[in-house]
Amino acid sequence: MKATAAATAAADPQVARVAVDVAFGRYALAVPRDERARLAIGWLALGVASLAASGLLAVFLALARTPGVGRFLPAGDFFRTVLVAHVDLSVLVWFVSFAGTVWSLNSTPRALALGRSALVLAIAGTAAIAVAPFVDPAAPIMANYIPVIDGPVFLSGLAAFGAGSALLVVRGLFASPLVGVRLDGAGTLRFGVNAAIVAGAVALLAFAWSGAVVPRSLEPRAYYELVFWGGGHVLQFAWTLLLLVAWLLLADASGVRVPVSPRVVALLFGIQLVAVFATTLVYLAYDVTSVEHHRLQTWLMRIGGALAIPVVAAAVVAGLARRLRDGPVPVHARPLLAALVVSIALFCTGGVIGFLIEGSDVRIPAHYHGAIVGVTIALMGLAYWLLPRLGAAAPRAKLAVWQSLLYGAGQLMHISGLLWSGGYGVQRKVAGGEQVLRTTSEIAGMGLMGAGGLVAVIGGVLFVVVVALAVRDRPRAGTRGDPAR
Repeated sequence: MKATAAATAAADPQVARVAVDVAFGRYALAVPRDERARLAIGWLALGVASLAASGLLAVFLALARTPGVGRFLPAGDFFRTVLVAHVDLSVLVWFVSFAGTVWSLNSTPRALALGRSALVLAIAGTAAIAVAPFVDPAAPIMANYIPVIDGPVFLSGLAAFGAGSALLVVRGLFASPLVGVRLDGAGTLRFGVNAAIVAGAVALLAFAWSGAVVPRSLEPRAYYELVFWGGGHVLQFAWTLLLLVAWLLLADASGVRVPVSPRVVALLFGIQLVAVFATTLVYLAYDVTSVEHHRLQTWLMRIGGALAIPVVAAAVVAGLARRLRDGPVPVHARPLLAALVVSIALFCTGGVIGFLIEGSDVRIPAHYHGAIVGVTIALMGLAYWLLPRLGAAAPRAKLAVWQSLLYGAGQLMHISGLLWSGGYGVQRKVAGGEQVLRTTSEIAGMGLMGAGGLVAVIGGVLFVVVVALAVRDRPRAGTRGDPAR
């Protein structure tokens, strides 16, 4: 009987796909169309706006680091101040906003007023962060994870955004639906989303704990570094969990059947949760200012956070290879597939670069740009999937595909230039003449970085354009968009 079924599946690709669905499940999620959807739209709009603002600031950053151009721009603190706002908008605000989108959709209708309050605070905080470089002449502090401008406008904005994020997480903890014992693909995705909320809660606890015990009398660079180190590490688990959820969902929506059991994926998510909870043990065992505290936090992120990524990535690639053998991908699925492929490629490239880091040169931003942009493109693809399900039109397929390719190619040029220059010892977090570019190779590497940054900015702006067109072209009142388009 089994041999006959196997032979039938091998002879008929459609039967083979059904067999994979039965064996491994479908990684799909339902999207509500009530107040939860409207709340999610607000978070998504905030995320897109933060990317648009960070893209504008990125133009100044790329020009400041490009040989022959940077000398025409204000140097020193201007570059670092803009860099602070750019990083916080493109990473912290964008990731939290998209997390708010997903968590709102994956919730019960409870405590919606709390969710709206969280969004209002986050919007106010984001606005202050965006304008701070131009109205707040305070010193930029290049702390890891959450750099700051040590002035009242930026710090007030960061506090407001943090308060909104805290309310978002609190609502997520109490309004998330139960997953259940018998896990299918959808249940596993919900478990991953819920695990990301838990990681966010532990990150907030870590930020609060560090803020309470780190002496305020420390030099600002050391103070902010210590306050944001532990919580920043834990946040990486939340973003990684959302990345894996996005990969699995985009693969399924593209017609790719991922050959990995939902129970295996849930186990991998669970291992990440164990590493998240282990953070509290690190805080209990070692002082926040100790070397052991930093070392164990890094170890937890490298080991606990990295186990799931190669397994899921390999399964998605295997499923993709099989899907491509079955014939061309439908037009409506191509934007999702393009985002998925570019995301995996960049995230894995960033991971490989991490093993090449020696010292404190621009190979470090090459590493985290690859990883961060890998997450960003996955979330962009998920936004394309959500648009018609939230009342907008489906994204224009050709334009959306080009957006992912352009953004990915620009970022690949950007990190390649950084990797190249890092091999010659070019230091990070400097620009213009401070870079001390001595050789033609160093100049060429940073030139490639600058060109790639500008191409990536164009790709980021194109994402905003694709979303805006989808909103403009949304179905009229009384009609519904076709989620399958």
